[in-house]
Amino acid sequence: MDISIERLQVTDVEGLYNFELENRAFFEEMVPTRGDDYYNPEIFKRRHEALLEEQVQGGSYFYLIKDKDSSILGRINLVDIDEFHKIGHLGYRVGQAYTGKGIANKALKLLIEKVTDEDIKQIKAKTTTNNIASQRVLEKNGFEIIATSSEEFEMKGQKLSFVYYALTIPSC
Repeated sequence: MDISIERLQVTDVEGLYNFELENRAFFEEMVPTRGDDYYNPEIFKRRHEALLEEQVQGGSYFYLIKDKDSSILGRINLVDIDEFHKIGHLGYRVGQAYTGKGIANKALKLLIEKVTDEDIKQIKAKTTTNNIASQRVLEKNGFEIIATSSEEFEMKGQKLSFVYYALTIPSC
């Protein structure tokens, strides 16, 4: 499947809200809930505006993963960018209907290309110990495990911990 990643824009708010709402239960199987307020349309809109402002300020890069028809398949973001050290933290999610199709892998490749142009030197990521699919995506794209947390937390009755990854982007 051909995909692209496009910077988050003001006009994406309705499509993104629908995407998040449709995939809420699926996402909450792997990551802690964002809470009911997140899905209130007015609060979502205000949060969307705040993300756009953060992007303008250079603190984060937010992208939507889209197909050739501009349907939203997922999100991929580089957040909490340390401008001095040129380090950003990765986050991504792919809608339930699009998992297992290599979309996260392709989107991450595209993101790495884009942030290399933005002078990012390292990308850090974390995933839960039960999220094997996400670990595979990271490792396929050159990320290496740097640590596994010894602290456990419970989610949906399962004891989990975080696995931390990093990718150092070679200088051109």
